[in-house]
Amino acid sequence: MISPAIADAVDRALDRAVAAGVPYVIGGVTDGAGAQHVGAAGQRSPETADAAMPDTVIALFSVTKAFTATAALQCVEDGVLDLDAPARSYLPAIGDLDVLEEIAADGTVSTRPPTREITSRMLLQHTSGLGYDIFDERYAALARRRRSHPTATPLRDSLRTPLLHDPGERWTYGTSTDWLGLLVAEVRGRRLEGVLRTGIFEPCGLESTSFDVTPSMRSRLGALHRRGRDGSIVATSSTPPDTPELDMGGQGLFSTVPDVLRFLGVWLGDGSAERGRVLRPETVAWAVRRIPGLEVTPLRSALPALACDAGFPGPATSWAHSFLFEDADVAGRRRAGTLSWAGLGNVFYWIDRTSGTAGVWAAQFMPFLDPLATSGFDAFERAVYGASLGAGDATAG
Repeated sequence: MISPAIADAVDRALDRAVAAGVPYVIGGVTDGAGAQHVGAAGQRSPETADAAMPDTVIALFSVTKAFTATAALQCVEDGVLDLDAPARSYLPAIGDLDVLEEIAADGTVSTRPPTREITSRMLLQHTSGLGYDIFDERYAALARRRRSHPTATPLRDSLRTPLLHDPGERWTYGTSTDWLGLLVAEVRGRRLEGVLRTGIFEPCGLESTSFDVTPSMRSRLGALHRRGRDGSIVATSSTPPDTPELDMGGQGLFSTVPDVLRFLGVWLGDGSAERGRVLRPETVAWAVRRIPGLEVTPLRSALPALACDAGFPGPATSWAHSFLFEDADVAGRRRAGTLSWAGLGNVFYWIDRTSGTAGVWAAQFMPFLDPLATSGFDAFERAVYGASLGAGDATAG
């Protein structure tokens, strides 16, 4: 049960974020028993002045990655995916990617073959060599080149960027999970949407999570905002299609905070969900462990309009299988071993298995890690843990 003190702390933290300038925000917490409290503040649509509600539909952006990683682990459990086999044995196209060596002044791109094969394990661990243009100047240059030579398949084109380094060499955050989603769809022989629906959405009881924006979801869709050069935050005219060109396993899902919390409960516990099992307990226990020797480095922005430089909450962080792993307690916040990540629209989550608490703070504005968002999320998480301690919850302390 979520205590009244925690519920009140959630609601007040959301109200303060909107008072500080966030257009709207939805936030919530869940415990190991599946109880949750979700609140909302602000207006989800400036055109209609509709208030944000707990069931407001949001773009998850990179929060999608946790869903796709879960689907990949289900493939491992079912014996249809070997994490250490060459990924091209399941998805030949990934074997065509070379390593970027140079982008000449005239735009000519020089590449070379990689020294080793990309594996599914590398895709899970973000060591494949694939990056993002928002966090790498070379990729940003390639993205500008793509925009000047548009094709009919821009999403597919965005995945066919060269590797920034040889596979397995180091951690580099990028499109690895998008490729992993393509691989899972290939292994299962159907759209990633269908794979996630039967493997995750249905057992978790997720009614408003999809790559497709259904009529019901669209009627509750929150507007995406951006901070302008003058510092103001205004709504964009961005409207997602009913069905995407491609199910992007690293960034394409739409959902609600209650749905995300139900999914996080799978990882907060032993892999079971409201309507069935999603992962085996031993799979969860393996996947939540810190990966030895894998250094997670801060992300430096290459496109300030979309993202600020990205640090992490704690002084030392590592990587688990598709999650940031907290190496030590963060004072007033999460405990050592907490799993977390975020999405481009300033959607943040954490899974604190020690404290038995998971939380989501979801806005829909850019740039990612705008100080207004990071301060709002920080205050939200501190409010949750402060209320837990104030209520005498020994598991939270």
